[in-house]
Amino acid sequence: MNRPQTHEYPAWAENYIKSVDEDVIEILARQASEFPDFLNTLLDKADYAYAPGKWSIKEIAGHIIDTERILTYRLTCFARGETQALPGFNEDDYVSRAHFSDRSLPSFSEEFFLLRKSNLYLFESLQEAELERIGTASERQTSVRALLFVIAGHLIHHTQIIKERYL
Repeated sequence: MNRPQTHEYPAWAENYIKSVDEDVIEILARQASEFPDFLNTLLDKADYAYAPGKWSIKEIAGHIIDTERILTYRLTCFARGETQALPGFNEDDYVSRAHFSDRSLPSFSEEFFLLRKSNLYLFESLQEAELERIGTASERQTSVRALLFVIAGHLIHHTQIIKERYL
């Protein structure tokens, strides 16, 4: 699959997309098991935040899952030709209202694994015409192809943050 061109995504997506340096479907498939395995190594740090006001590892895991759901919904809408603009979301508000601290880290691992495995069926079924479709979310245009790269890159980004700031 070709990389998305700069006209296919908003500026905020640039770093996520740039972090994907291999076949995006292969990365997405690998992440399905690698990320849960990684989370399961962090059980003793599940509630740790590296500074006041920063998310805990559980909150990061919950944020990753919420974001995957939202971006996959957008991807589905755009792939199916939705012409209505979709709303944005405030990630901090979502995390603060989600009660992620009440859950176990293994529950996030399992949920991510199942969500990503399910999403892969959709991702792998997309044809070139669908990948090229563009829709509007958060008042910005994004292609289906770009959303695949953003989903993979978003996880890469947060995994790096955990490794650099939490471990």
